[in-house]
Amino acid sequence: MLTLTALQHDALVEIFNIGVGQAARAMSEIVSEEVTMSVPSIRFLNRADAAAMLGNSERVRVCGVSQHYEGAFSTDAILMFPEDKSLDIVRLMVGDAVSFHQLTEMEQEAMSEIGNIILNCCVGTLANLFEQELRGSLPVYHLGSSEQILGAAGAPSDTVVLMLHIDFILQTHQIHGYVAFILDLCALTDLQALVDRFLGNNVGGA
Repeated sequence: MLTLTALQHDALVEIFNIGVGQAARAMSEIVSEEVTMSVPSIRFLNRADAAAMLGNSERVRVCGVSQHYEGAFSTDAILMFPEDKSLDIVRLMVGDAVSFHQLTEMEQEAMSEIGNIILNCCVGTLANLFEQELRGSLPVYHLGSSEQILGAAGAPSDTVVLMLHIDFILQTHQIHGYVAFILDLCALTDLQALVDRFLGNNVGGA
């Protein structure tokens, strides 16, 4: 498992906080309410341990939106919320007048839009600060257990999950979610090299 130096860890947390800050501004416009988002922690885990953070029981349903990225490194990025919290977010987007039945029908489209915003802000910030290209696929919606969404069962032993804990704070709600970046050893090495180069350019030039 990858162990980050304190500088590498702090650099990644700061980069992702810039990304989710941009996502929060975009979300504020959509829900017509101030949205604050932050990344208080990041961890490198295997897929099974990452799934356990969300509760890897079949009874615990998780809403996920994934996108695949290629370029400076390859990764599958997945935004995940507990199912009930995802409906809270969709409710904020569409208003209180929508019935629960209509809400669940709109969940896939609305969450795909939210996932597209948050994932592309996170990955776009990485690409901009690393001065590299990262090309993303269209968002794909998932609903199931965390293990199903992360594919923990039968995952290759050399696969690592970079797990971002995200606080999603509105005036009347505080929602905890996660963004997972699934990385093989090659992608992990590429990411660490990019962080080191970013630190060299910024710390060395400070």
